[in-house]
Amino acid sequence: MACYEILRSKSFSGEAGYVLEDVPHLTDYFPDLPAYPNPLQFNPAYSVVKQYFVNSDDTVTQKIVVHKSSPRGVHFRRAGPRQKVYFEPDEVHACIVTCGGLCPGLNTVIREIVCGLYNMYGVNRILGIDGGYRGFYARNTITLTPKVVNDIHKRGGTIIGTSRGGHDTSKIVDSIQDRGINQVYIIGGDGTQKGAAAIYEEIRRRGLKVAVAGIPKTIDNDIPVIDRSFGFDTAVEEAQRAINAAHVEAESIENGVGVVKLMGRYSGFIAMYATLASRDVDCCLIPESPFYLEGKGGLFEYIEKRLKENGHMVIVMAEGAGQDLLSESLQSMNLKDASGNKLLQDVGLWMSQRIKDHFALQRKMVLNLKYIDPTYMIRAIPSNASDNVYCTLLAQSAVHGAMAGYTGFTVGPVNGRHAYIPFYRVTEKTNQVVITDRMWARLLASTNQPSFGIPKDVTEVMKEEEPQTPLLDGVNCNDGKY
Repeated sequence: MACYEILRSKSFSGEAGYVLEDVPHLTDYFPDLPAYPNPLQFNPAYSVVKQYFVNSDDTVTQKIVVHKSSPRGVHFRRAGPRQKVYFEPDEVHACIVTCGGLCPGLNTVIREIVCGLYNMYGVNRILGIDGGYRGFYARNTITLTPKVVNDIHKRGGTIIGTSRGGHDTSKIVDSIQDRGINQVYIIGGDGTQKGAAAIYEEIRRRGLKVAVAGIPKTIDNDIPVIDRSFGFDTAVEEAQRAINAAHVEAESIENGVGVVKLMGRYSGFIAMYATLASRDVDCCLIPESPFYLEGKGGLFEYIEKRLKENGHMVIVMAEGAGQDLLSESLQSMNLKDASGNKLLQDVGLWMSQRIKDHFALQRKMVLNLKYIDPTYMIRAIPSNASDNVYCTLLAQSAVHGAMAGYTGFTVGPVNGRHAYIPFYRVTEKTNQVVITDRMWARLLASTNQPSFGIPKDVTEVMKEEEPQTPLLDGVNCNDGKY
């Protein structure tokens, strides 16, 4: 896309292999844009802070594990308040939009953007775009004030509504221009962030003084570069209730099997971390780890072994696991939702039936299998304490960035430090579990399950992934990140 090419042009190289992947600034297009003193220096809440502002040269490294001869590598601009801002509070007309599926923490992000703009910068004109991207041109707006959003963090969902699809860039920017909006805060996953990049590029093309800031949202934790996505911690915690229920059901009856399906279309982080946290799971299945059902070393053989040893077992699987095992007639290979995601069959139901059929027909064993799908219960709950704090930091970092004149960026923690990241870096690929990494090995050690993968499948995965030493010059290693 043209917008990605422009964003990539902000990369700078320095000594010892230093690379700064910078984000656009309004002065790139308006060189004579006036700057103003940051009102935070007069804010009583910040009077005890020794260093009000982030140094203009501060950057955050993508790599923290290096060799003595390693290049300094990729860096991102550190997030936080600057000494100068490029918007006067009275001129700011901000809007917030949420897109895609629900996720714990959405309301907290909305609340903290509103309160951050009001309380830190004195901004008092903020709109909520009702119903996702299409709300820019097809729905009414919602006026947001600290009073309106005061306790919304205690509720799940999003008070301004959401939707999938509906991205008409020209109409969206027309609406932004007609309403006099000059700060746009976009909360959503990779598809939403791609849309935000397109909106930024159209705004730049029209020569509008509008800052576009993205806050990455995906409950699956599948956004690259950043340490984790908001809502993930809450999802792992809430999944424990479903796993515990499955374990109670399974251990209370002869040959009891509990099957729990969790979120994870392409990435199995929720299933993996929920399994590690529970200690009651005997088998975890994720999209990244191939497995097969029948024959020596297959899933059915392992289930029979565990039932003979313990009399019960619990299986946790991500929604994207085993999709390749579904018969061709059941797959919706060419069907996609409004966001462009491939529609997946309910692999949990299919797997549960296959397990029951196999043991009833071939092994002459009667299983008492209970299938639990807590997906929509998890998505709809409020965020926990950890995610609430995290959402606050994300929202405030986005506000500081927009007020400082940065645009065309998404915000998130990189090795514990919040940074401004170009849109293309969080949309160019999907963050996935590395099954040749130590974290997956820890899970296998916890469940005592076999890897299930056909040797040639594991070999292919290892070929696709870079070995450990070169990894230092590539993407972040997820081992031990959480």
